[in-house]
Amino acid sequence: MAKMHVAALLFSCLTAFSFNATAVESKAPPEPVVEAQQVASQVNLNTADAATLQAELVGIGQVKAQAIVDHRDTNGPFASVDELLEVKGIGPATLEKNRARLSVN
Repeated sequence: MAKMHVAALLFSCLTAFSFNATAVESKAPPEPVVEAQQVASQVNLNTADAATLQAELVGIGQVKAQAIVDHRDTNGPFASVDELLEVKGIGPATLEKNRARLSVN
């Protein structure tokens, strides 16, 4: 009999906790939509200088920024943002971190 009381008490506590957790979650402010927070201005790979690339892009330091400019000077303008992968030291992870910040127009 005592086991039934303990089990009922435990069930009641767990049920009350789950209802309280749901109530707390429903009162939290809604998460902001990521799409609404798009980057206001994009960096044009075909016109930006090394200082701008370094300042505006994530994971791009002075050496990589200069490598982007050198690649552009040697090979001509970028036709797409994906061509950034041709620059030595720029990998898929760096490109994805910066894709929303980049343009070639």
